[in-house]
This record gives sequence, structure tokens and C-alpha cells, in this order.
Amino acid sequence: MVQLTRIYTRGGDKGETSLGSGTRVSKSDERIQAIGDVDEANAAIGWAKEHIPKPLHALLTRIQNDLFDLGADLCVPEESPTALRIIASQIDFLEKKIDELNQHLKPLSSFILPGGSKGSAALHLARTIVRRAERSLIQLHQIQPINAEAVKYLNRLSDLLFVLCRHVNGNGDKDVLWVPGQSRT
Repeated sequence: MVQLTRIYTRGGDKGETSLGSGTRVSKSDERIQAIGDVDEANAAIGWAKEHIPKPLHALLTRIQNDLFDLGADLCVPEESPTALRIIASQIDFLEKKIDELNQHLKPLSSFILPGGSKGSAALHLARTIVRRAERSLIQLHQIQPINAEAVKYLNRLSDLLFVLCRHVNGNGDKDVLWVPGQSRT
């Protein structure tokens, strides 16, 4: 378990930080960018929890814990056999939740615009940040090996957040549909 007795160490004052392996890297390193994007996604999910029904809080808290697992996965290079990694069962859980929630949603006849309710808008924001984190992981994977399950996790998480957006919009009743070319004159 992590125990923090000091919040600042001054170790990053010159633009570097340490990975979980102890390796020092630039704060602009692709791995640090990916970790930061995952952290931002986690914060956005925390924000979204403040705008959705309480029964969904436990689900999002579990996801926030998984995102910390993902950050731990990313902060230790792939070569470490003892590092915490995202595993298939975490992805399976997301898929089961997607299927469970999606069966109650009206079929879509158009793309939907973010909004309809405060909760849905907040979840859409979290979803787009998760997509950015996913792109960061893919970019990192193009130059350094990472756990392939991590990318799958974020891909599935953005799908779950989309379904949750519709769920909190009255199972799609309050979805705002995109009207192609609506503002053309």
C-alpha cells in the first residue's frame, strides 16, 4: 500500500519524474503524457459522479480504482513481471455492464449530441477524455511496449460511458439527436 508522508519532494523541479521502476524521465515523455491523460479521465469521472444518480456511484468508483490500476500499469515498464497490470477480467466486467445497460436503451436513429441532462453531459465529457487517453496509449505503444489490455480497457470504458450517458438520459428519452446540416442556409 502507498503511504505518503510528504507531498512535495522537489524531485520534479527540473522537468523530470520517476517511473515506478525508479527510471527518471522527462515530464514530456509519452508515457507520462499517457499517465496524465488517464489521471484526467479519472478526475472527469469523479466530476460526473456528482451529477448522476447515486446507484451508479459504486460502478464509477470501481472504474476509478481500475484507472489507478491502469496508471500503475503504465508507470512500470513492460519488462517487470511483478507490476500491477490491467487484466482481461476488468475488460469483461465493462462488457457485461455495457450489455446490461444497453438492453434497456432505445435504438439510435442518429448520432447524439452531448447533453440532455447534467449527468449525461458530464459523462460525455469523461468519455471524450477517456478517448484522448486511449489515443495517448496507442501513441505510446507505437514507440514503447505496453500492456495491450490497457488499450482494450480504455476502448471499452468509452463505450460504457456512452451507454451510461444514454442511461442517465432516461434510457435515451432525453438524448439530443444530431440533425445533419440543420443550420445550413
